[in-house]
Amino acid sequence: MGTFLTIALVHLLAVASPGPDFAIMLKQSLTQSRRTVVWTAFGVALGILVHVAYSLVGIGLIIAQSIVLFSIIKWIGAGYLLFIGWKSLTAKPPVKITGSTHTDTPAMPACAAVRVGFLCNALNPKATLFFLALFTQIVDPSTPLIIQLLYGAYMSVATFLWFSGLGSVLTLNALRKRLHSVHLWAERVMGVALIALGIRVALSARE
Repeated sequence: MGTFLTIALVHLLAVASPGPDFAIMLKQSLTQSRRTVVWTAFGVALGILVHVAYSLVGIGLIIAQSIVLFSIIKWIGAGYLLFIGWKSLTAKPPVKITGSTHTDTPAMPACAAVRVGFLCNALNPKATLFFLALFTQIVDPSTPLIIQLLYGAYMSVATFLWFSGLGSVLTLNALRKRLHSVHLWAERVMGVALIALGIRVALSARE
């Protein structure tokens, strides 16, 4: 129980801190429906399982110790963030609010929303190091595999609940109406933030 509480606390601090996942969820909340935002959160949660899986089988340690593999993941992740940021910077202004939760931006298919969240998380090299440290420094190596899998499942579910809850609040009609007047500028700011995160990831080193 002590290990679980430690993992829960560390994970909460990590998932709530500003980063690529938070930025992509905020961007989706500004431009997409609540349903799309929830699907994006589901994609982020699936990305968590990727990190958990390779940490358990030892691939995470190989990635962390290999400059080439780490650099490949780093550059792909940075490129993806730069791409999403550029799309935000060049987005067209909204015309009106339709329905109760979204603008006139064309609805993103569920599979596309899942892909956006999944790639953002799975290609984040800092997440690679975070989960490797978690499973090597906090979780006892003698812990049964099923318990470690449950730890990973918990973090995936907790991530989904956090981001889907955050997105649900940000897509409330009252907030959307207030944000509509500054929608374009908000998306531009998010574009700059995502590009800045991409550059930061590209320049990051293993820690």
